[in-house]
Amino acid sequence: MNLYLSSFQFGNESDKLCELLQRGAKIGHITNATDWHGADEARKKADLENDMAFLQSLGFKSEHLDLKDYFNRKGALDEKLAGLDGIWVSGGNTFILRQAMRLSGFDTIFGKLRQRTDFLYGGYSAGICVLCDSLKYIEEVDDPTQFPYKQIKEPIYEGLGYFNYGILPHYKSDHFESAAISKEVEKCIENKWLFKALRDGEVIIIKE
Repeated sequence: MNLYLSSFQFGNESDKLCELLQRGAKIGHITNATDWHGADEARKKADLENDMAFLQSLGFKSEHLDLKDYFNRKGALDEKLAGLDGIWVSGGNTFILRQAMRLSGFDTIFGKLRQRTDFLYGGYSAGICVLCDSLKYIEEVDDPTQFPYKQIKEPIYEGLGYFNYGILPHYKSDHFESAAISKEVEKCIENKWLFKALRDGEVIIIKE
């Protein structure tokens, strides 16, 4: 699995996405991190359309992949992901995204996706924080007590475990969460937790 991990939106190296995927590749766009109560649905729709349009401008085929459609349907999600060349996981609340991944079975399918040399995991903000071993690194930024899905009433702190350290986006950036991220950085230092801070525009690219 190849990774393109941005602090915010597509970052400053979006041209390199074309080196990770062939033209015409099919990408599923996951926006479940914005499933919180009271979310602005019009803005969510606009953000989704803008992201999909950008991916399409790079020569990819993009479609919305709503994990809610696959709650308790892990087999169907496994089949869907097998037909895709990659996913783009956008920002929002990392704890909510993690809940959606649990209920859909994405977290267990993830291990299979990691073995695919032709698959891309791309995303930003919550979409990259969920890849860490734990969500403890961002609990002061993202509210862990948001439970939009009736099946879950307790926060999930276990991340997908691709990284054994925290990733903190929006560090020292023109972003409304930047000050809170700086506090998370201080907390990581105090607790001697391993972490990597990213400024908006910065990207982590991993080719496997």
